[in-house]
Amino acid sequence: LGLSRSAVWKQLHQLDALGLEVVSVAGRGYRLGEPLDLLRREQILAALDGSVLQGCESLEVAAVIGSTSAALMAGPAPRPGHWRCLLAEHQTAGRGRRGRRWLSPYAGGLCLSLGWSFASPPRDLPALSLAAGIAVRRALAALGVADARLKWPNDVLLDGAKLAGILVDVDGDARGPLRAVIGIGLNLSAPAAMAQAIVADGGVVPARLDATALAGRGGRNALAAALIGALHAMLVGFAEQGFAPLAAEWGRYDQLRDQPVVVTGAATRITGIARGIAADGALLVEGPGGAITPLYAGDVSLRGGG
Repeated sequence: LGLSRSAVWKQLHQLDALGLEVVSVAGRGYRLGEPLDLLRREQILAALDGSVLQGCESLEVAAVIGSTSAALMAGPAPRPGHWRCLLAEHQTAGRGRRGRRWLSPYAGGLCLSLGWSFASPPRDLPALSLAAGIAVRRALAALGVADARLKWPNDVLLDGAKLAGILVDVDGDARGPLRAVIGIGLNLSAPAAMAQAIVADGGVVPARLDATALAGRGGRNALAAALIGALHAMLVGFAEQGFAPLAAEWGRYDQLRDQPVVVTGAATRITGIARGIAADGALLVEGPGGAITPLYAGDVSLRGGG
């Protein structure tokens, strides 16, 4: 390289800001802790079905960006029934729930936002994040990850660890058209230091997928295409029928059902037993006296646990 060892190290040290793990190998030099599987726009587009491609107004991949959802929200809304998608290898201002940061190493997860316009506001709009969770789970199952579970209102778990988080931003006319931007952060791998930072920030321990198994099924590009396809199919149905047709499927993978929970909101705190969800996506919590309270927003934790 024509550089001193210290100069090489200074350059490599900059990769820390991207969450990449650099390993020093005595007598040989440095290497990445894990190989990079980079996103390729053309490869993602080639893996999409024709019916999905017909509604595509844009699909872009950024190397580093503040937030994929914020960038889509700042741009034009797609026409009703159409979509725009933005992916990034790394986000510097990724958002989690309740103001938390979404942390993910460069090319070590999947940061994807998909914007969709409804001609008129669909019923059960607050349940769109639950419907998106079903779409994420379907995409994962298609690639061999069959054990993912859903945690109300917008998390996907694997073996109790957080595999994906979902945030939905909405804008437009109350009478339509209405734009929804579905932001998905999916954990594939996270260095130990980043996992510790996520927990310290109040988040849940990130899950980890088998990189070798995922690579055998097309890697991150195949996963991105599967997510886009599953989201598209979900949104077409949601525009016509809302959440009700999806409620039973969501219930089959409900991580919280019959568990003691604490639900906290802006000014509320409710304890009880989770009894599944209603047809409109509300979490049903049974209180000490047996009464069922439907909840439409909040942050859920297991009582006495995480």
